[in-house]
Amino acid sequence: MTRIAERVAKEYGLPVVLLCDTNHMLSSDYSEIRVIDAGADAVDIALINLCRAGDIVITQDYGVAALALGKGAKAIHQSGRRYTDENIEGLLMERHMAKTARRKSKNHLKGPPKRTEEDDRRFEESFRKLLKSSLRPIG
Repeated sequence: MTRIAERVAKEYGLPVVLLCDTNHMLSSDYSEIRVIDAGADAVDIALINLCRAGDIVITQDYGVAALALGKGAKAIHQSGRRYTDENIEGLLMERHMAKTARRKSKNHLKGPPKRTEEDDRRFEESFRKLLKSSLRPIG
């Protein structure tokens, strides 16, 4: 998914900044890599501190998406689902309810299924649409 975002951003001549902590090093021939000290939510906090209105944030974390939207950025999930002012509150509520259910139950839910080519195609299509709608003609 990261490589798709880089490839598409490069087509548009847009810069990409990737954040990682010291436990998950990234490399790229195109993107600027910023390494953040490891720690609970350290990368999320750094991302929101760097985020500006008009930026596009790719995250699977609903809380990070909500904070990005609050700063005037646009946000998209790695599945291609757009986060919006209209859907973020419901997503945060779902997250809260799922967390509450997990605390009450000793059975933990499985993680997300392995990423497929269809997931990649859906993300790329949605990301391209978001970029096209975000870019304003000059003049």
